[in-house]
Amino acid sequence: MNLIQFMGAVELGLLYGLVAMGVLLSFRILDFPDLTVDGSFPLGGAVCAILIVSGFNPWLATFCAILAGMAAGFTTAWISVRWNILHLLASILTLTALYSINLRIMGRPNIALLGETTIFSPLEEPGLHSLFTLPTAMFILATAVLLLLYRFLSSEKGLGMRATGANIRMARAQGVNVNRQIFLGLALSNGLVALAGALYSQSQGFADLSMGPGTIIAGLAAVIMGEALFNPKVILTALIACVLGSILYRLVTAIALNMGFLGLHTQDLPLVSAVLVGIAMVTPRLRAKILDFKASRS
Repeated sequence: MNLIQFMGAVELGLLYGLVAMGVLLSFRILDFPDLTVDGSFPLGGAVCAILIVSGFNPWLATFCAILAGMAAGFTTAWISVRWNILHLLASILTLTALYSINLRIMGRPNIALLGETTIFSPLEEPGLHSLFTLPTAMFILATAVLLLLYRFLSSEKGLGMRATGANIRMARAQGVNVNRQIFLGLALSNGLVALAGALYSQSQGFADLSMGPGTIIAGLAAVIMGEALFNPKVILTALIACVLGSILYRLVTAIALNMGFLGLHTQDLPLVSAVLVGIAMVTPRLRAKILDFKASRS
């Protein structure tokens, strides 16, 4: 792996760290398995891209993409809570609808942003090396989102959301409006994913319907790898572990695809992702067995 590939993997890892934090919010904090993210990611890219090519300010376009993602998450929560439909089924219904919605928004399968003004355009000025400036910008954005999310989860409303995911009956008994927490949590989760989609489309120079599939796997891989390697005990550590897990996931994937003797190609990325997630899920159990074995020997 050369320097360009390394920095590219770090950049993507930081970007998908936003997805990982969104997945953490729904899967871990709210205990709500949500597949909507596979549709929210291209939704964010589609909304942002169509607004940029229509002449809108890229920051405004990015904000609108976040709102669109929040609307998608709110829809999933509404289907599940209002009609008492299973979490996974509710998210699948929204995900299925989003494919057609994204195509309607773009009007075609993809939109090119080459030559358009994006939030990263100032970093492409002569004299600036995008090899380092883009990862630095992604680091600043990911850090800002992480700190804002940590501040929210440490607030009274955030504690209510965490209580809802930990024990919904106890949270309801303590006067927490659990339905409202689910609405808010899924909206925030998918808003973060849509933000990642908007940033991805601007950094890569295009928005495409095929951006979505595999987003949930990348988010879960980052969360699980972060938890397996860093064993976080508090919410701040869990958020940091998500971002670090996302970077590690991208680096390991890039290394695997660049190992010529393995014979892997770009189309093998889903296979590599599945193997990495499986290893990450097994690691905590293996660690526990090793510790138990050492304890019994002593």
